Amino acid sequence: MKAILETQRMLLREFDVADAPFFMELNASPEVLKYTGDKPFESLDLAKKFLLNYSEYQLHGMGRWLCVQKETFSPLGWCGLRYQTKTKEVDIGFRFLQKFWKMGFATEAAKACISYGFEKLQLNEIIGRAMVQNKASIVVLEKIGMNFIGNFDFELHPGVKYAILKNDYLQQQANAK
Repeated sequence: MKAILETQRMLLREFDVADAPFFMELNASPEVLKYTGDKPFESLDLAKKFLLNYSEYQLHGMGRWLCVQKETFSPLGWCGLRYQTKTKEVDIGFRFLQKFWKMGFATEAAKACISYGFEKLQLNEIIGRAMVQNKASIVVLEKIGMNFIGNFDFELHPGVKYAILKNDYLQQQANAK
């Protein structure tokens, strides 16, 4: 399957039904799901059904992408952009196996997704949301250049909303040179 994005250590590609066992493993971890509001897949067939029905790529030209190690092609997690039809916003999201936490994979993948969103998709703004207690995700949102813009209700929990505008992204890129 063709990679959508490439980072120093990862390839990001579209989901495939063959990824169902990985999704079962990822969503079986209570720590991984702790701040998501999601539930584990009850069966491999339900994970396959989710993947078969995942239509974000066709509907919006973007979505969450599987993050695999370049050297082994082993899946680490997922990261990507999703169009929110209710709010008409594009958000960034990420989820990785716990054994790959604190290794910089989420930040590396999220930076690539932000670049893709602004440079390839010509988006004007990308947002990020997290539960207030999810300090690790908030750190990633800040590391990728997002700024706090407010609080909101996240699955009946206090949440925070971050955003980055295309002009701010371009300025950050210019300053980095």
